Amino acid sequence: MKLDILVFASHPDDAELGCSGTIVAHIAAGKKVGIVDLTRGELGTRGTPETRLAESEAASQIMGLAVRDNLDFADGFFVNDKAHQLKVVQKIREYKPQLVIMNAIHDRHPDHGRGSQVVSEACFLAGLKMIETIGPEGEKQEAWRPKAVYHYIQDRYIKPDVIVDITPYWEQKLESIRAFKSQFFNPNDTSENTYISSPEFMEFLEARAKEFGHAIGVTYGEGFTVERHIGVKNLFDLI
Repeated sequence: MKLDILVFASHPDDAELGCSGTIVAHIAAGKKVGIVDLTRGELGTRGTPETRLAESEAASQIMGLAVRDNLDFADGFFVNDKAHQLKVVQKIREYKPQLVIMNAIHDRHPDHGRGSQVVSEACFLAGLKMIETIGPEGEKQEAWRPKAVYHYIQDRYIKPDVIVDITPYWEQKLESIRAFKSQFFNPNDTSENTYISSPEFMEFLEARAKEFGHAIGVTYGEGFTVERHIGVKNLFDLI
């Protein structure tokens, strides 16, 4: 299956928090979008890998994803090395996306920045034909490099290079986040409270989205950073 956009996330729920509004907006415009989670979030204080899997499947249906995979990297302990990069290369070559979106370049959780580095370097390596990888059906994969890569912004504030208007899809974004019932605020859940399970965290998410939206004259926005300058042939494409 060829995708238009492939999103990578260090943990199940990273993509929902960081860019689900953008995902839904592009799916609504007819694009095929998929997510590859790097880990199963097994070190999370609340929930289990099994509940996280069920929650990610529910969130995927809410967003309308074409596919969702998991690379089973070790939560908290994966590293940016050849073995991990090659697994990401395989997914890039399998789905041949035009755009890749990944974790923030640095963030509160070290897995976010580390996942960003692994995926960013793999995007370049995937285009080198001398690197041989095998696909899911045992076939030799062809080299493929996405045309552009973007980083969504997570917990720590990073000045965005691009802001996407997600106003029409704000409620759907919230619904996809709330699909992770074990992780976020639920007044009926008596599990140990965490940084992200408080009602204040959900208020923070809305405030951040409103801040980005305000910057471009809309209600809600999602911000992204880029690795290279964005080029256009006509300034009116930026209007």
